[in-house]
Amino acid sequence: SHGFSTNHISYAFFSHQDPNLTLYTDNPDFTPCFQNTILAWIPCFYLCSILPFYVLYLKWNNRGYIVLSVLSRFKTVFAFTLWCVCWANLFYAFHGIVQSRTPPTVYFITPLIVGITMLLAMLLIQYERLHGVQSSGVLIIYWFLCILCAVSPLRSKIIVTFLAVGKECVLFRATTFYIYFVLILIELILSCLKEKPPFFSPVNLDPNPCPELNSSFLSKITFWWFTGMAVQGYKRPLEEKDLWSLNADDKSEVVVQNLQKEWEKQIQGSQHMGVKQQKEPSFLKALIRTFGPYFLIGSFFKLIQDLLAFVNPQLLLNSSSLCAIRVVLSIHPAYHLTFLCLFQSLVITNSAKRSSTVGEIVNLMSVDAQRFMDLIFFLNMIWSAPLQIFLALYFLWQTLGPSVLAGVAVMVLLIPFNAVIAMKTRAFQVEQMRYKDSRIKLMNEILNGIKVLKLYAWETSFAEKVLEIRKNELRVLKQSACLHSLSTFAWVSAPFLVALTTFIVYVRVDENNILDAEKAFVSLSLFNLLRFPLNMLPQCISNLVQASVSLKRIQHFLSHDELDPNCVETKLITPGYAVTVRNGTFSWAKDLEPALIDINWLVPSGSLVAVVGHVGCGKSSLVSALLGEMEKLHGEVAVKGSVAYVPQQAWIQNATLKDNILFGRPYNEQKYQAVIEACALKQDLEVLPGGDQTEIGEKGINLSGGQRQRVSLARAVFSDADVYLLDDPLSAVDSHVAKHIFDNVIGPEGKLKGKTRILVTHSINFLPQVDNIVVIVDGKISEMGSYQELLQQKKSFAEFLRNYAPDEDVYMGEGALSNIWYDEVLLAEDTLSNHTDLADSEPEVRKQFLRQISIISSDGECPSKKSTKRRLGDKKSPELPLPKKGPSEKLIEAEAAETGTVKFTVFWQYIKAVGLLTSVVVCFLYCCQNAAAIGSNVWLSVWTNDPVINGTQQNVNMRVGVYAALGLLQGLFVLISSFTLAMAGIKAARALHAALLENKLHTPQSFYDTTPIGRIINRFSKDIYVIDEVIPHTILMFLGTFFNSLSTMIVIMSSTPLFAVVIVPLAILYFFAQRFYVATSRQLKRLESITRSPIYSHFSETVTGASVIRAYRRQKSFVHISDLKVNDNQKSYYPGIVSNRWLGIRVEFVGNCVVLFAALFAVLSKNHLSAGLVGLSVSYALQVTISLNWMVRMTSDLETNIVAVERVKEYSESEIEAPWIIEDKRPPEDWPNHGEVNFINYSVRYRKGLDLVLKDLNLHVKGGEKIGIVGRTGAGKSSMTLCLFRILEAVNGEIVIDAQRIADIGLHDLRSKLTIIPQDPVLFSGTLRMNLDPFNKYSEEEIWTALELSHLKRFISSQPETLDFECSEGGENLSVGQRQLVCLARALLRKTRILILDEATAAIDLETDNFIQTTIRTQFEDCTVLTIAHRLNTIMDYTRVLVLDKGTIAEFDTPSRLIASKGIFYGMAKDAGLA
Repeated sequence: SHGFSTNHISYAFFSHQDPNLTLYTDNPDFTPCFQNTILAWIPCFYLCSILPFYVLYLKWNNRGYIVLSVLSRFKTVFAFTLWCVCWANLFYAFHGIVQSRTPPTVYFITPLIVGITMLLAMLLIQYERLHGVQSSGVLIIYWFLCILCAVSPLRSKIIVTFLAVGKECVLFRATTFYIYFVLILIELILSCLKEKPPFFSPVNLDPNPCPELNSSFLSKITFWWFTGMAVQGYKRPLEEKDLWSLNADDKSEVVVQNLQKEWEKQIQGSQHMGVKQQKEPSFLKALIRTFGPYFLIGSFFKLIQDLLAFVNPQLLLNSSSLCAIRVVLSIHPAYHLTFLCLFQSLVITNSAKRSSTVGEIVNLMSVDAQRFMDLIFFLNMIWSAPLQIFLALYFLWQTLGPSVLAGVAVMVLLIPFNAVIAMKTRAFQVEQMRYKDSRIKLMNEILNGIKVLKLYAWETSFAEKVLEIRKNELRVLKQSACLHSLSTFAWVSAPFLVALTTFIVYVRVDENNILDAEKAFVSLSLFNLLRFPLNMLPQCISNLVQASVSLKRIQHFLSHDELDPNCVETKLITPGYAVTVRNGTFSWAKDLEPALIDINWLVPSGSLVAVVGHVGCGKSSLVSALLGEMEKLHGEVAVKGSVAYVPQQAWIQNATLKDNILFGRPYNEQKYQAVIEACALKQDLEVLPGGDQTEIGEKGINLSGGQRQRVSLARAVFSDADVYLLDDPLSAVDSHVAKHIFDNVIGPEGKLKGKTRILVTHSINFLPQVDNIVVIVDGKISEMGSYQELLQQKKSFAEFLRNYAPDEDVYMGEGALSNIWYDEVLLAEDTLSNHTDLADSEPEVRKQFLRQISIISSDGECPSKKSTKRRLGDKKSPELPLPKKGPSEKLIEAEAAETGTVKFTVFWQYIKAVGLLTSVVVCFLYCCQNAAAIGSNVWLSVWTNDPVINGTQQNVNMRVGVYAALGLLQGLFVLISSFTLAMAGIKAARALHAALLENKLHTPQSFYDTTPIGRIINRFSKDIYVIDEVIPHTILMFLGTFFNSLSTMIVIMSSTPLFAVVIVPLAILYFFAQRFYVATSRQLKRLESITRSPIYSHFSETVTGASVIRAYRRQKSFVHISDLKVNDNQKSYYPGIVSNRWLGIRVEFVGNCVVLFAALFAVLSKNHLSAGLVGLSVSYALQVTISLNWMVRMTSDLETNIVAVERVKEYSESEIEAPWIIEDKRPPEDWPNHGEVNFINYSVRYRKGLDLVLKDLNLHVKGGEKIGIVGRTGAGKSSMTLCLFRILEAVNGEIVIDAQRIADIGLHDLRSKLTIIPQDPVLFSGTLRMNLDPFNKYSEEEIWTALELSHLKRFISSQPETLDFECSEGGENLSVGQRQLVCLARALLRKTRILILDEATAAIDLETDNFIQTTIRTQFEDCTVLTIAHRLNTIMDYTRVLVLDKGTIAEFDTPSRLIASKGIFYGMAKDAGLA
């Protein structure tokens, strides 16, 4: 060997890399010089370069020392021995000098360097122990590198030793080397083991800590620590309690604080810049500073991975089996942090700015943060994709020269093609969303008004409307499916087309260009590597653009001005006063007109002050100013002590009623009961299903307006503050309740006496009792004083009294009615909304919300007629709002879908919906496609084996032709198969939706009473969407990857049959990884989505109630709750990401084993294999990893999504009611011509398992009689009407109308022959004509006559569109009275012999009531009329009155006789003041 010199290293690489020794021999080897220098120095260089940084890092992150263990001792001893071995070599070299044979310099330098490094390693082992490192990555990598670099010398040493027997110097060095090798092997194994945790380490109180923290380095890189969860998830579905808690560094509190700090620095920085260059603080900088380092680590690993990917084809060049030495590095899971922090940072800026609506803010949080998160995964691609493209092109140029440009040209041409497709697809998507939304909206209305549809027998007309929309929706889907199959075609054919053009050009340019195996297959695998980055780039760019827009929006939001916390003084205040305002001028924002001008106001401690004025004069603004919610332009405000605030619109949290009242204060039984009593909540608690533990829906949806206001007041009273700001708390409650509250809470004798109370009010009758009145006019205080003083001044106050007085007289008059009437009203007002049925006094919208929030609704009948029995029954049904429902419902489904057999039947159902033949054809097409692909590659390998004669290959034209034909054939098959599959998917979707709709319209009413609408709508929206779009796409990908993996195996086995031996163990390994992963990741996804919605709902709730939260000074705790919710979400999100990487590594391992064995067997049998076949099998093997990885993902997606088919099926097969039309039993056209109604021994119940509502009813009504039906709540009045329409089917007995048993005929025949004016007016969105006559049965004249008779003609003809006047959803744009009249018009159009009038409980205005009564008396004179009455005065002139009591007939006679007999009816009439 040479003497050692400066250019030795470069020399070692080039001259000593003797090609004859390394490449072109049967026994390749590195030169001794290279082995002794470069190879030996690599590990040393690594350790020395990383050591300084590592030592600093350990200094900062000291975890306390670890007690000296046996393991640590052994590690140190072996490291010391290694050092001795190296120095032994060094001394041997000196010994050589002594013996005067000067050995080459290398023998001095290398042992010296290696020895010093070993010494460092030994010291590092101890240093790490003292700093609490349990498992050292740095050292593991070091020992691994040592072994890697020692393998080659080991091999040559063994060879040399056998050749040079007796040479003592060689033997000595060989022996020391063997010892060295064994020792580093032992060191590597030892360093993989884990030390005990540090001494004095804090006790981990966490019930379920994340094993990642304490796992060893190896376990961290291979994610072995996750296996426990994967196995557990496989055994049974994971639940919340199985999730590990977050690591401290990942918790919101920590992450967000860091980000907050950086962001505040940015803000201060931008303010320091001075006025001249006021620049916006940059949120991006804050993010980079907080998360940059994590991200760079990830990028570094990604870079290594990219480079390794390109090493493979290069090694394929030398066809050596080194392919398998690919290290899989998973990207640092620091990603999820970015998302986390973003979430938080949004939550924290809780000064809900005026310029952003709640919706916008929630959007920022959900959409924009989400975009940012998506970008994180692409960020590395932004630099990695161009790098990959560049490397691939560079190597291709090396292989094939300039003809590569032809291929590149094809690729460049494909980019605009893909872009056009993407744009078109987006346009289709928008259109389809439009149809989908209108379909869901219509379905929502249909389900909300399903009872009315049944009563009117209108189902078919609405079904047609839905199917019409659905037809359009599927048409658009079809178009986008065609586009999609085109893009799939482009994606699959691209690499082939590129390869084809390149090869053709290459072979054609020059006769002497020969396509041999090496060139063909290296370039093929490079082209395959190119496919991914090329497709990713456009996606990355669009994501980047979206994210930058989102970032701007977030930054803009975060840099809003915040409220000045010091604008209201709380410390210094004039003695004796609780509130003082001096020269206060306030506006809602700095740039708006002031809303309050020059306010001077002193409020003595303990007084009760009323603030009055017209609407919009600034009363509420005054309260906000005291709370510090407004911008103070100038002046001073001071409020002494704590504040309690009752806003005009009660803000109710989604929590139990009790939590809403306590609002974070400690519970005190006595005080709590007193508060509830005072706020008149006692009765409500008795009516609510769970008492004060009732879960209140979002925005207090299951409470009536009055109840919400009282809860809000109770919260204030319970908080026991010093100053009470009450913003019109009495407006939403009934007058007598208002009186109760004033007397018991607010007034001079109430619970709050002695506190300072500022009451904004409109009710004049309480003003005489207050200490002081402030009158506000146009933002100024016009006068102050007591009631008497102000009356005498005859100024604005007196005028105010005059304006409000008329209404008040009515109030005062009501007081005269007997107390019983009060209680009735109270009950009516409050019970209504607890039993969410169609009979609700609240507006329609609230009702549909109620049903959606999925309180299990009681049977749609008016609350004032519910038997107490049924009410008890109701209590048993769990009336919890959705948040509680969701997960459990989902979990039940998950289990149903989990068991092995169910799976297959569900798939089978889908296959049947698609069509058996189609399914077979699709599979056949896929086989053809893969056969063509294999064929073209086999052909290529045969072509490359063509003998070379005189430097050229023969019959090139034929070779090129067949290659092209096979490739294009493959493309064609892809196109046809993806198209067929798409069409089949749409066919299945159409069939499944039609069946679902059909069934839902035929379902009996009892189903709707027990099922929340939200749940049914979910089937129509979410599940149908999955069947429409997700499943076909997933199946396409799944089949593609499945056949791809299959063809890989076939190719490898056909070229090297030995491979079959390996396939079985690999398949088993793969199968297990896949089963574990699918079960676990699906459940994690589900948990993640369940925990995500509470974040949003809590957030929007917080933003809505920001002023209340600030008034009670509870900001901190709300931010904390939000943190907890985010942490909960992260708990399932983080393992979700990890499970992905866990699977990735396992699958990569399987894939790399395939590559290794394919290459290995190819090399072993190289003597009888052609180069082409070897190239073929290895290039296929290289692609297998991607296919395997995707296949697992697709299997998991498919299993998750196919559940939708099952859910839709389940609802398309629920029980149905009697047939709509029975052909051979149709009643005559003019039936019923008399209108006689007979009940014979009739009994009925609502649902199986409930008590009878009507018991053995016998009743005969003659044609043309007018019958009033009365009775206490729950007597069964509504049930009678439902029985006539067969909404309820008889238990025994029968109803006969005009000698026809109604049980014998079809439902539509029956229902269309009876007329009903239902209790509440349900309208559907659409034209007015559609609402009156959905089947277009009547002429214009008839419709106008009906409108005239129902007093709507004037209103309708005044509308520009007349009969085509658009009603909005639920008839919102008509008043309740007008809606009632529309129902009357419907009845007038139908005009059958029997009219059933279910009087509205909702207090409709008297005018409308009169219209309806007179119209009925005149128009339905000769018909039989059955009226369910609540106001007795309407039925006093009827022929007979039926009094029901507990489902039996109590009295049945003319009204006058009943009053005379002094029975039940008399009592009721007396209450109403009619007797």
